Amino acid sequence: QYAEKEGLDFYDFKVSKVMKRRGGKREPITDKFFVYIHIPLLKYAIFKPEWIMKNGKYGMVEAWRSYAFRVPKEKFERLLKPDSALKGICERIEAKNFILNFQHSLIDINKDKLSYLLQGVIDENKIVQIIPKDLESFFKVCFIMDNLDKIPQNANLWLIYLLSYINKDISLGDISKIVYCIDFLYSKIELKPNEISQLVSKIKELKEKIDGYSQDDGSYRSSLTASPLDETRCALFSINLLEDLIQDLIYYYSDYVDGLQPIKKIYESVKNVDKTFKLIKSV
Repeated sequence: QYAEKEGLDFYDFKVSKVMKRRGGKREPITDKFFVYIHIPLLKYAIFKPEWIMKNGKYGMVEAWRSYAFRVPKEKFERLLKPDSALKGICERIEAKNFILNFQHSLIDINKDKLSYLLQGVIDENKIVQIIPKDLESFFKVCFIMDNLDKIPQNANLWLIYLLSYINKDISLGDISKIVYCIDFLYSKIELKPNEISQLVSKIKELKEKIDGYSQDDGSYRSSLTASPLDETRCALFSINLLEDLIQDLIYYYSDYVDGLQPIKKIYESVKNVDKTFKLIKSV
């Protein structure tokens, strides 16, 4: 984890990366260390989740719209040590941040494309009732509900129906729409064991498909007609959401997610981050 600016009052850590619930109790994750880099200061610290739980407070982080462990500045910065070798590491972090901002722009692109749908919604209650019959309609309806803060009726059924769209012929554009919808629906429901099993299986399938579209130049391509830059954006968007989803599933449903490995670093499945960074920065 890292800080990009000075003058922070708190250093925040996502709950799912710090602790697990066992028998209704909060316990720090064992056999894990945090490596924290302060980019402006070129300093670092190494510590265990237990230290965060001991020195931090559980509170709301408005920027994340979720709760986290918040360690006060005066406690945290005492841990930091200088290291001149951090310069190269910080450059790689900045490359990943550039990629993160690049892929996140897909949200704004979709908002621009679909803003007319939001303006044309007349019956907000009707859109939550009927499961759409094709992927494009499914994506549009989920987009509308997400922006109107609505939840579909029988949302668990919607998720299982959505998973049926994952097949051998889907493009990276389709995958980005499916992953967006999975992320939206997953956040609204509590999964049953059989639903978790189906979701985990499809997540693995999606990861394999995205990996199969990776190219030697750092791009991702699934189509001869679509823009390589657009397809790469879709791939990176999907990878990022899937990594977050995997971490969340391991945290909340640890008894049912055999075969899912914890995510150790952002974009860890991107074969050559440097090539991907140079590719999208050169455009």
